[in-house]
Amino acid sequence: QVRLVESGGGLVQAGGSLRLSCAASGIIFSINGMGWYRQAPGKQRELVAGITNGSSTNYADSVKGRFTISRDNAKLTVYLQMNDLKPEDTAVYYCNAVLVTTLRREYNVWGQGTQVTVSS
Repeated sequence: QVRLVESGGGLVQAGGSLRLSCAASGIIFSINGMGWYRQAPGKQRELVAGITNGSSTNYADSVKGRFTISRDNAKLTVYLQMNDLKPEDTAVYYCNAVLVTTLRREYNVWGQGTQVTVSS
C-alpha cells in the first residue's frame, strides 16, 4: 500500500508564510509527477503547483511569485513554500502524486488534506 501524508497547515495572518510537506510511504520504486491542489468552500479543487520528476514546475497564476514547489526524491517528499499569504489562499490543500511501486505499478494517490487559513 502506498500513501501520502501531509503536514504544515495552520492559521496565519495575511502576509505570513507557511511550508507544507507531503511524504510518500510504501513499497515505492519511484515518483513521477507531484503536485499541490486546493479546495476552498463552495469551489472546485484547483491545481496550485506541480513538479515533474525532472523538477520542471508550473504554477497557478494566482500564486506565481509567492509559492514555490520543490521535491526531495531521497526523502520521497514534496514541499510547498507559501509566502505573502492572502485570505483568498484559505483552503484545504491536497498533495497528489503518481507513485510507482516496486512491482512497477502506477498509482495516482491523494493525501488527506491539510487546512490553511489566512486571516486578514
